[in-house]
Amino acid sequence: MANAFVAAFEILSFGAIIVLIVLGLGIIASMMGIFNFAQGEFVLLGAYITYLAYSHGLPIWAGMVAAPFLVGALGFALEGLIIRRFYAAPIVAMLGTYALGLIIRESVRGLIGGFYLTVPEPIGGSIDLGTVHISTWRFIIIVITLLVMGACYLLLSRTSFGLRVRATLENPALARASGISTPLIYGATFAFGAALAGLAGALIVPVFSLFADLGIRFLIQGFVAVMVGGVGSFIGPVAGAGVIGTLSAALPWIIAPVVADVLVFVLAIAFIKFRPQGLIAGKGV
Repeated sequence: MANAFVAAFEILSFGAIIVLIVLGLGIIASMMGIFNFAQGEFVLLGAYITYLAYSHGLPIWAGMVAAPFLVGALGFALEGLIIRRFYAAPIVAMLGTYALGLIIRESVRGLIGGFYLTVPEPIGGSIDLGTVHISTWRFIIIVITLLVMGACYLLLSRTSFGLRVRATLENPALARASGISTPLIYGATFAFGAALAGLAGALIVPVFSLFADLGIRFLIQGFVAVMVGGVGSFIGPVAGAGVIGTLSAALPWIIAPVVADVLVFVLAIAFIKFRPQGLIAGKGV
C-alpha cells in the first residue's frame, strides 16, 4: 500500500509539472491561434535564471521570483519586435517561434556547454505520513500548480484583462472597434504565457538537471497535451496536460521508459485521429 501511495504521488507530481509547463503554451495557442515552438526554451531560460541566481550566491527563491518576470519581459519584446509581423501567416509565425527557440537554446548551450548543472531544492527533505515519505519540494510544486491554475482561471474569467483577451479572441476587428488595443493584448498574452514557462523552469530545475536541451522534451509533451486537450479554451490544454502527464508518469512504472514514451504518442495520435477537436473544444475560458 505504501509503495502504491508513493507511486501515485510521483505520478501526480509529474502530471503537475506537465500542467504547469502546458498552461502558458495552451494560453498562447488558444488565445492567439499560434503554437509557440519557443515555449520549451522559455522553460530553459527560467531554469537558467534560477541557476544564475544560485551560482552567484543569491537565494534560490530570488531566482525563482525573478525568472517569470524576466522571461515574460523577453516574451513581450519578442512578440512586439518579431512575432506580430507574421500573424497574417500563422505557419510563418510558428516557424519564427521555432527559430527563436533554436537561437535561445544554442545561446544557452554556448554559455553552459555540455554540462548538467544542478540546483538544490529550496525546501528539501520529506513529508512523513506514517510509513510513507513524500518529497516536500514535489508537494510544493503540486500546490503552486493548483494555485497558478486557479489564478489563471480567475484572471481570464473575472478581470477586465481577461474580458479584453476573450473579446480579442472572439472577434479582433470588433474588439479594435470597441477601443481595445489588440496589439497590446496580444503582447500581454504572449508575455503571460512566456512568464508561466519561466516559472515552470524555475520550479523544476531542482528536480531535473539543467542542460541545453531541457525544454525540448517538455515542448513535445506540451504540444501533444494541447492537441489532445483541444485548442480554443483554457480548460482544454489543462485537461490534456493532466492526461499526458499522468500517462507519461504512470507507464514507466509498468513498461520500459522508451516503450512508454512511444506508447503515449501512439495513444495520443490515435485519439486525435478520432477526435481532432480534442477533449474540450470551443473558444472561451
